[in-house]
Amino acid sequence: MFYFEDSEIHHIVIHHIGNKFEGGSLTLSENCFLPEDTDVLNLLKSYFLSAFKKDAYYHFLPYEGDWMNNPVYASVSSIFDQESEFYSQSVSIAEHLFEQSNNPNIKAGELYIVYFRNCHVEEGTCDAIGIFKSETKDTFLKIVMNEHTYQLVGESGLNIKKLDKACLIFNVNRENGYKVCILDKTNTQEAIYWTCDFLGVEPAEASYFQTSNYLNLCKDFVKDIYNQENDVARTDQIDMLNRSINFFKDSDVFSEERFKEEVIREPEVIQAFENFKNQYETDNQMAIADQFPISDFAVKDEKKYFRHVLKLDKNFHVYIHGEKKYIRKGYDPDRDMNYYVLYFRNEE
Repeated sequence: MFYFEDSEIHHIVIHHIGNKFEGGSLTLSENCFLPEDTDVLNLLKSYFLSAFKKDAYYHFLPYEGDWMNNPVYASVSSIFDQESEFYSQSVSIAEHLFEQSNNPNIKAGELYIVYFRNCHVEEGTCDAIGIFKSETKDTFLKIVMNEHTYQLVGESGLNIKKLDKACLIFNVNRENGYKVCILDKTNTQEAIYWTCDFLGVEPAEASYFQTSNYLNLCKDFVKDIYNQENDVARTDQIDMLNRSINFFKDSDVFSEERFKEEVIREPEVIQAFENFKNQYETDNQMAIADQFPISDFAVKDEKKYFRHVLKLDKNFHVYIHGEKKYIRKGYDPDRDMNYYVLYFRNEE
């Protein structure tokens, strides 16, 4: 758990990272800066820090057995050891990111490197270094007075509620690769470029990732196996998704044995689930734990991907959040159409 209410920005530097594959260039600022306007500083603090997920931690990987062979780890370590190294190491970080920007799908953008103080994490109060990349510009309408008449002017700039890529490194657990949070709101290929190629980090063994991995396993099992191609009705699929997410919402600790008993239930489906899990672990090169503390933040983040919608032609969308016993499917031979009967007590 962390919070930033007391955090302060002490240094900011901005560099521009072009797309090396397309002949773009690296443009470096000559100096750091710090806005004097407190309102601007508060806006920047919100822009940089508000989007991070709680409990989702990573750590740096050593390259060839040595942490200092990881360029970003080496740079942030130099800064934490001697704050005067901030600018020179920001250049090293920018140069490293530019070298990794050698793919036509990678967008050019501004790289912000920020030094924070008074960040509160479980280990205590510490400094942190933020690495942020902004790739998307929005168009804003600005109201201006021109010859006593209000007019609208379009301007391009940053939306402070949108952050494309981000990394926050807390100055704790240095001997194990630091405590790191990351954010990437782009596609999978770009996520690999940011997370693996540039940062060189991997998920820490924490409840957030364990919870997220298992919920993704459940979702993919319903999509790929427990589906209509295998004669599973859409209402049964939605019911399985509802039971899965509710199991995680109502439990503090996950137990796979109890999950199979209460959610999957049928022996043949349990066997199919176990087979799918084994293949899923192989395909994704991960080991999914069968018991772990459940992260409420992960459940909240993953819940939005569990679809509960029953789409009936182009006429109706039925959102199913409760038990399957309150919905019944039938067939009307006179109309040659299927129908559903919904049972409820109150109408709103």
